[in-house]
Amino acid sequence: MSGPLLELDGISLSFKGVKAITDVSFKVGEGELFAIIGPNGAGKTSIFNSISQVYRPQEGDIRWKGKSIMGQRPDHIAGMGIARTFQNIELFPHMTVLENLLLGRHIRMKTSWLAGALWLGPAKREEMTNRRAVEDIIDFLEIERWRKHPVALLPYGFQKRVELGRALAMEPELLLLDEPVAGMNLEETEDMARFILDIRQELGISILLVEHDMGLVMDVADRVLVLDFGQKISEGEPAEVQRDPAVIAAYLGDEAGLAAADS
Repeated sequence: MSGPLLELDGISLSFKGVKAITDVSFKVGEGELFAIIGPNGAGKTSIFNSISQVYRPQEGDIRWKGKSIMGQRPDHIAGMGIARTFQNIELFPHMTVLENLLLGRHIRMKTSWLAGALWLGPAKREEMTNRRAVEDIIDFLEIERWRKHPVALLPYGFQKRVELGRALAMEPELLLLDEPVAGMNLEETEDMARFILDIRQELGISILLVEHDMGLVMDVADRVLVLDFGQKISEGEPAEVQRDPAVIAAYLGDEAGLAAADS
């Protein structure tokens, strides 16, 4: 396609007069890994919620493949090809890994609930197709040993993989990752970084990433947007953003901290 996959144009969002986002614009191209960084409360998750239309910005426009998605229901946004993960794990803890991933296939199911209940031919074939898709994701994320375990029994890092897998089960064109390595140790973070790169390179899915781990962002992102108090203060390639004095002051505090994040 020509033009950006996703475009935010002058988005502003406030809650009872408190501004969460002010006049933010950026574009995400097809096949791009675009990252948003900023201090706590900078408005990063509010942008994700605006894209998903959980929040409705009072000003500006959000376009998907050139068409405005403002006013659409969140489930319609998902149906367009935009999937997301969450800061806090939002899984069903007493359901198995396989069952949680199958929930991500719900948006792809076409047969009626009655056909499914009666296990009629089309419903049976659809179920088999969805199960094959989920098994492929289980293999891709290397969670075969946990496939029949309740999610509550999994280590934290593997629960984050399941959350990622459920989003992949929707077969998105754009994946919104909200702090995918939050709370992880170094080994878990390195594994997740590998999966993020593989999703872009092997599955061909564009990624919009919100993350506090500067080392991860600078290693994997093509371009970086920096927010502070809901406003864009910098945008560019990782090396360019790292040298921006506004970023150093607002996000890292000093040049030494920035250098440490780059190491």
